[in-house]
Amino acid sequence: MTVTDAKVIIALDFDTEEQVFDLVERLDPKTCRLKVGKELFTRFGPAIVKRLVSSGFDVFLDLKFHDIPNTVAKACLAAADLGVWMVNVHASGGPKMLEHTQNQLSQLSHAPKLIAVTVLTSMDQSQLDSVVGNTTLNQQVLKLATITRNAGLDGVVCSAQEASMLKRALGKSFELVTPGIRPLGANQDDQSRIVTPSQAIVDGVDYMVVGRPITKAEDPVAALTAINQEIAAAMH
Repeated sequence: MTVTDAKVIIALDFDTEEQVFDLVERLDPKTCRLKVGKELFTRFGPAIVKRLVSSGFDVFLDLKFHDIPNTVAKACLAAADLGVWMVNVHASGGPKMLEHTQNQLSQLSHAPKLIAVTVLTSMDQSQLDSVVGNTTLNQQVLKLATITRNAGLDGVVCSAQEASMLKRALGKSFELVTPGIRPLGANQDDQSRIVTPSQAIVDGVDYMVVGRPITKAEDPVAALTAINQEIAAAMH
C-alpha cells in the first residue's frame, strides 16, 4: 500500500511531543497519514506540523475553521504554507465562506485538499434537535455536504453511516473522510455513530480517521497493519 492510496489517517491525540514522535518514528508514511487536531496544534503550534511533514507524512490539519470568509481563507492559506495535505472548515460557515476559501486555495500550485465538516460524529439526533429543529441527521448532513460540493471543495468529514447516502447523492469523486471508525471489539469511546473499517470501504469512504484503536494499542504498528489488511480485503 503506497502513500497515494493509504486510507488510514491516524489521529495524534497526545499530550506531549514525546508521545507523538515515539509513535510516529515507528510508522511508515506509505501505510498511513497523520492528523493534527486542536489540542496538539494549540500546545505545539506550526512547528510540530512542519516536523511531521518533513518526516515524509501526509498531514491532515484538523482545525475546523469557522469564521468570516476572509479570515478562514487566510487561515487555510497559512495551513498550505505548512505543507499540509488536507485542511478543513465547517460547512455551516455557509456558501460564501466555502467558495472564497476554495477560490483562494485553487490559485496555489500545491494546494491542500479542502474539506468541510457536516455534523460532528459525537452528535446524535437529540443533540441535533437542540440546535436545528425539524431536521434528521441525514437531512442536515446531506444539506451541508451539497453546499460543500457546490462550492467546489474536495469533500466532507462525515459519519461512515452517512457515506453511502452521500456517494449516491453527490458522486464518487466527492471525497468522504470519516472519524468514528472502530475495528470489531474496539471501545466505542465518545463516538455515537461508528462502523468498522471494512464496512466503511463498502459504504464508499475514501479516508478514515482512526485514533485510540491504534494509538492506545499494545502494538500500534500491528494494529495499523491489521486495519490496512481489513481495508485491502474489502477493496477486492
